[in-house]
Amino acid sequence: MDTIPQRIASLRAAMKNAGVDACLIPSSDPHLSEYLPKRWQARRWLSGFTGSMGTLIVTADFAGVWADGRYWVQAEQELAGTGVSLMKIDTAASSQHLQWLADSLQAGQTLAVDGDVLGLAAAKALQAALEPRGIRIHASIDLIDAIDPNRAPLPDAAIYQHASEFAPETRAAKLARVREEMAKAGAARHFISTLDDIAWLFNLRGSDVSYNPVFIAHALIERDSATLFVGAGKIDADLAAELARDGVNIAAYAETKPTLRALPADGALLIDPRRITLGLRQAVAEGVKLIEAINPSTLMKSRKSAAEAAHVRQAMEQDGAALAEFFAWFEANVNQTRITELTIDEEITAARARRPGFVSPSFGTIAGFNANGALPHYHATQEAHSEIKGDGLLLIDSGGQYLGGTTDITRVVAVGAPSAEQKRDFTLVLKGTMALSMARFPRGTLSPMLDALARAPLWQHDIDFGHGTGHGVGYFLNVHEGPQSISRAIPEPHMAMQEGMITSIEPGVYRAGQWGVRIENLVLNVASEKNQFGDFLKFETLTLCPIDRRCIDRALLNQAEIDWLNHYHAEVRERLLPLTQGAAQAWLLANTETL
Repeated sequence: MDTIPQRIASLRAAMKNAGVDACLIPSSDPHLSEYLPKRWQARRWLSGFTGSMGTLIVTADFAGVWADGRYWVQAEQELAGTGVSLMKIDTAASSQHLQWLADSLQAGQTLAVDGDVLGLAAAKALQAALEPRGIRIHASIDLIDAIDPNRAPLPDAAIYQHASEFAPETRAAKLARVREEMAKAGAARHFISTLDDIAWLFNLRGSDVSYNPVFIAHALIERDSATLFVGAGKIDADLAAELARDGVNIAAYAETKPTLRALPADGALLIDPRRITLGLRQAVAEGVKLIEAINPSTLMKSRKSAAEAAHVRQAMEQDGAALAEFFAWFEANVNQTRITELTIDEEITAARARRPGFVSPSFGTIAGFNANGALPHYHATQEAHSEIKGDGLLLIDSGGQYLGGTTDITRVVAVGAPSAEQKRDFTLVLKGTMALSMARFPRGTLSPMLDALARAPLWQHDIDFGHGTGHGVGYFLNVHEGPQSISRAIPEPHMAMQEGMITSIEPGVYRAGQWGVRIENLVLNVASEKNQFGDFLKFETLTLCPIDRRCIDRALLNQAEIDWLNHYHAEVRERLLPLTQGAAQAWLLANTETL
């Protein structure tokens, strides 16, 4: 099965043998992760579409991938000639594939989906769309096992402790805090599947998922003990003994469902319906009362402590010094020697790897020159990439995982001479970044309400962008975390902005076939002022890297914006100067002059 058409044909044969009329393959795993271990990359394997989000549906005479605008160009290229159609949707949250299923299948027909990788919330939406039309859902079958004899096994990398120097709150203290929230909710037990919640709660890290220092596991928290369900051999004897001292037992990963089936009915079980799969929910023993609420750990880990914030600031300094080194190299070599988009990834990762505490990139580097920069999720490959030469704009979105924090930064730099139109777009995006960075807002403000602040300078010129403005960022964890989201998401109570949250600010402009601009900093929610009008928060900008003044149309900036930029560059210079030398220091000094 070396080709996509052969794989789709094999799936159709398995569907026929199983007596099902359609098959839905989400981009998901049993932990509802954003980045998937190879074992659960079925949608990618079957369709050839490599984007991080998308839904594949296959029937006897149709195959299609539903993807949003971030991936349309990429999907059209990757799906060409496969027989798999691109189904364009407006946003990742779209339910258009549900409507297509409801309209395309007939009463009495059956849809197959692996319930072990289908989120409970997604399952409820699927049932609501299909069951009123008499369409059956078969969620206890994994057709991929039937057609892929070489399917990847579970990852087997070792689990390790997050060094105590960088983990200021003990495992026991975190478990105690979660148990307090369980008691408030009336729950005797709490089941967790999301990998970053588990890694945070137990002060453990791993390398089972690309770019994210997490490991494959489930966890059951009880009043006086906890159980980690992990693969054999992933936790050595010394770590197991230390976990045991904190009341944490180790069980086989495969024992997760049997344990849920055997739960007694003498106490309620707390689950997060948005962070558990249908298969795991169905495994819970009948008679067990369920309490549905957000995982307490999701809220806790989003609010970095003062000690954690101090480590993050140090990680940002090391990251900024690495970027100064990289950009000094780039400026000395661009239009002099051959540099491609792939070279950017190699050099920026090498610069970070020379900094203390660096572990890995926090995601695959995006380096897009001119037209490629107009694709928000573009990734250069050996087969398709551009050389960086001549005039234009280079967009670089990259990040690092450090023992003391996670970084994520986007900068756009001039190559040769930027045009007046490029400067205009760059400056409007910068105005959006600064407008949100300077905001003050009442504690508890729902994060989506802040989205318009970054868009307003662009809207004034009838320009908009199709992605969110900001996502939460973990503490040596996932580069994307919640619950806050500065976006067009429908506001919900758990999205409230609280002190200690780290969030990205990243507005953009994308002109198809020409260039893209995105300027991204990470910010920390800190206390502002408490007065008769309320308790206010503001942002502390954490990211430390100059913004290319060659790309700025100064006439578009007001004095407050110029002051913000000059103050930011002064801080970047002050904090990075002791960590740089030679060409990197010279580049830093030249690029932090006042505007």
